[in-house]
Amino acid sequence: MSLEKDNAELEVDNNTDASNSQAEKSVVIKSLFFKFLERAGYQGIAFIVQLVLAKILGPKQYGIITLLTVFISISQVFVQSGLNTALIQRKDVKENDYSSIFHISLFIAVVLYIVLFFTAPFVAAFYDMPQLKNLLRVLALVLIPGAFNSIQNAKVAREMRFKELMYCTIGSVIISGTVGIVMALCGCGVWALVGQQLSSRISVCILLLLIVKWRPKRIIEWDRVKLLFSFGWKLMVSALIDVIYRELQNLVIGKKYTKEELGYCNRGKQFPEIIINNINGSIQGVMLPALSKHNGDNSKIKSMMRRSIVTSSFLIFPVCMGIAVVASPMIHLLLGDEWMPCVPFLQAYCFVYAFWPVHTANLQAINAQGRSDMFLKLEFIKKSYGIIILLITVFKFHTPLAIVLGQCCSTLLSCFVNASPNRKLLNYGYKEQMTDILPSLGIATVMGALVYSITLLHMKDIPTLLIQIPLGVITYVGLAKLFKLECFDYILNMVKKILGKNSISNATLKEIFSARLNKILKRGKRK
Repeated sequence: MSLEKDNAELEVDNNTDASNSQAEKSVVIKSLFFKFLERAGYQGIAFIVQLVLAKILGPKQYGIITLLTVFISISQVFVQSGLNTALIQRKDVKENDYSSIFHISLFIAVVLYIVLFFTAPFVAAFYDMPQLKNLLRVLALVLIPGAFNSIQNAKVAREMRFKELMYCTIGSVIISGTVGIVMALCGCGVWALVGQQLSSRISVCILLLLIVKWRPKRIIEWDRVKLLFSFGWKLMVSALIDVIYRELQNLVIGKKYTKEELGYCNRGKQFPEIIINNINGSIQGVMLPALSKHNGDNSKIKSMMRRSIVTSSFLIFPVCMGIAVVASPMIHLLLGDEWMPCVPFLQAYCFVYAFWPVHTANLQAINAQGRSDMFLKLEFIKKSYGIIILLITVFKFHTPLAIVLGQCCSTLLSCFVNASPNRKLLNYGYKEQMTDILPSLGIATVMGALVYSITLLHMKDIPTLLIQIPLGVITYVGLAKLFKLECFDYILNMVKKILGKNSISNATLKEIFSARLNKILKRGKRK
């Protein structure tokens, strides 16, 4: 009798675990769906806005704003990195923690703004561009709303409220895009780009304030701040090293070469960056909070991480390959002859961004396990050989393209460096990771070769693209079905589930119609 009872209880527990697992999977898929819509909407509108602004302003204006963004990006690390991630990663976060971290972040933002305000004349003198002084002083104001926004994003990510974030992000990019275009048409020049960035950060804060309903309290719990800082400071230093390394490239190009060349480099980077951030950012934005919930369960983390790498690689490899092979007719059609020198930069950056799924999945898994010490160690290793490669390309070669090609080499090396810890932590090493991404990389390469062959016909831009794009999609999907790639079936099933849950069946429609018809008939009889 006792054995039967134990078996019955065990069966109930198993059913409960299965039910909880299914419910959690449903939440992750739903969050991923809305995160993807948020990124797709934002990046799609931003892409159109950038095209319009590029047509109006030209390469030199983009080169100037790129120089300013270097200093803002470095400052934002102190405001938005480390403590923000700690709020997402830790399991025992309390409501007062958000307010405590907000006040610390706001204080840091104000201090950094004061520093940038008084150092702006020195920046202008270094680049021999007096106009940079006032531009930097105004653009640096983004740090203030950035402190608020970092806490809002942490709360949204932790609570998986990506639907609300989607509305706010898309709303902000419409507002800021309108501001930027109107200012550009009014002849404001580079100030249009400053206005766009500033209005973007302010508007997303206001919209999130209306929807998320989070308000900071007048409280700082120093014990909790110390606890979160013990994890977050390593991530902050890691992010600082990463940003300084990335922006060092812009500083070197801006100082050694012309502002136009920096504009070409920046524009070539933005095309693949916008699209890849949409796909990879959607998956990874959901993965950190999802992985963090299973801290301690290595088999579960490995399974989720592997799914992330396989799925994002399947989506990103063909996109990067496609953009690279259609770069020339695409840039000529969208931006004109003035921007054609950005084509080789664009193609090089496609290679860099193609491997982002491998980097980010490995790093998110390390973060989710609370190993920020290992994360920091990896940054030191990667940036050490990255700076060596940068110095070689700067002094050995005399073209900014060589600097970007050096970054391609650094990216390839970083794939192995980032995967190294998870070989021990999760038993998910180089060989297994390469095995997971090679099928997608292989069919993407075949697709790219076939699509590129169309350019040999030397047709005009529009006919070339009208043939290349459908040919690429059909080839990639056809090869995925032919070789029966598991990730292709997984994505299709996920889309069907999402559409199924968000649609109303015919039977439900009949029930609704019948109920309403009965109500109308009853009212008619009463009358």
